[in-house]
Amino acid sequence: MNTHEQIVDVLVIGGGTAGPMAAVKAKQANPKLNVLLLEKANVKRSGAISMGMDGLNNAVVPGFATPEQYVREITAANDGIVNQKTVMAYARNSYDMIEELDRWGVKFEKDETGDYAMRKVHHVGTYVLPMPQGHDIKKVLYRQLKRTRVEITNRLVATRLILGEDGRVAGTFAFDCRTGDFHVVRAKSVVLCTGAAGRLGLPSSGYLFGTYENPTNAGDGYSMALHAGAELSGIECFQINPLIKDYNGPACAYVTGPFGGYTANAKGERFIECDYWSGQMMMEFWRELQSGNGPVFLKLDHLAEETIATIEHILHTNERPSRGRFHEGRGTDYRERMVEMHISEIGLCSGHSASGVWVDEHARTTVPGLHAAGDLACVPHNYMLGAFVYGRLAGESAAAYSQSNELAPVPLDQLEAERTRVWAPLGRTDGLQPNQVEYKLRRLVNDYLQPPKATRKMEIGLAHFETIRGDLDRISAAGPHELMRAMEVHAIRDCAEMAARASLYRTESRWGLYHARVDFPQRDDANWLTHVQVAQ
Repeated sequence: MNTHEQIVDVLVIGGGTAGPMAAVKAKQANPKLNVLLLEKANVKRSGAISMGMDGLNNAVVPGFATPEQYVREITAANDGIVNQKTVMAYARNSYDMIEELDRWGVKFEKDETGDYAMRKVHHVGTYVLPMPQGHDIKKVLYRQLKRTRVEITNRLVATRLILGEDGRVAGTFAFDCRTGDFHVVRAKSVVLCTGAAGRLGLPSSGYLFGTYENPTNAGDGYSMALHAGAELSGIECFQINPLIKDYNGPACAYVTGPFGGYTANAKGERFIECDYWSGQMMMEFWRELQSGNGPVFLKLDHLAEETIATIEHILHTNERPSRGRFHEGRGTDYRERMVEMHISEIGLCSGHSASGVWVDEHARTTVPGLHAAGDLACVPHNYMLGAFVYGRLAGESAAAYSQSNELAPVPLDQLEAERTRVWAPLGRTDGLQPNQVEYKLRRLVNDYLQPPKATRKMEIGLAHFETIRGDLDRISAAGPHELMRAMEVHAIRDCAEMAARASLYRTESRWGLYHARVDFPQRDDANWLTHVQVAQ
């Protein structure tokens, strides 16, 4: 195996949603810059939107909502703990981004006059914009990458950020998951866009990759940011979602709600009172499951045939196109009976919750030269459109930073230490298999961190996570692809420890089910109306 070195101006890690936007915007800011987009899969089909998306959940469109109104809504949804500057930066750039995506070729639903066909879900404000042909969104992004001449490298797995002697970010270490070759990418500025920590908890199906979030998003960026010295925030605010039972996909209330679908208990009754898809709503969902009124269902069987056909076309062709085959295999027909729902495993994701790398309104982290965008960046309830907006802000800011700063000097011992750590599993002939360690780790996450949270359980969990730290030094890999899985286990363990420590630190309950503590059941604004930061 070989070692390759490369120098660029702007390095973007992650080719899903925010990453391509960041790379395009950095290149547009200055076409002379050498911009590299690094992806561990293939940029053409990677990330949470690899199979498209059926709509925007948080479109701030003039005439339907204002930026100020949106900030109030998100502040309320997140129990008052938000950086309002970052949320406002999203809200003010939301409509411009929609129009730009429209010009690029993303197909949004429009009415007979050509205006955006907004749909109302919340009591206040109208934020949902359907995308019936959203399956093409990755193709649209890829065309823009080629037009702007962004350099793309696929199958490179980033492992640790390179730090300069002065504390600035200086690039990343990575390896090729096909050949095992080690790569050193030096950069003046870096944008982390690696998505959520989707493989934290273990789904009820027991499948390692049967997660609500894209399972390739294993928390790599959270771990890299932590080891680089960046601050993370809201890690105790878990992501938990309603989903179709035994299927790794959302219930899609944002799609079905405007058509008349709703969440019902076993009696067919509505029971959700909360206006937000948030921890408060998930608490209502959990309580109904625990009561004699469960299970919980998605109710569509009262709708007209034409309406159900429209819903099926949207849900079975975008984001999770396997959904139709799943229902067919179960003998489930929306017309004949309600569809059973359940609660997802826990994860970390600012796009749907509030747990991520701390950024300001320009997507800058606390490490000079390092930016973050998308589900990884701590901008609560940012969703896909927020990933695009913050991808743009990050790309433009990273371009500006790279033009005013030289490469940071790097200690020589960093390279050898990381290469030794990364290649070590390949040299172990009789070690632990990555999937075995991962299964054990994520079962422990379920056993000790799944809300409602209890102090003693989380303390025991922390002790187990520390034990697994030792197991990491015994993992073996039969080849480069399995080496990727081994390195992902390192990241999952880091996320589990951060989740436990942040949850123990906040001695109150907040965000509904996301941070419900059995021994501190009340919300305590007097002492805890504040962010909790995690740093190494």
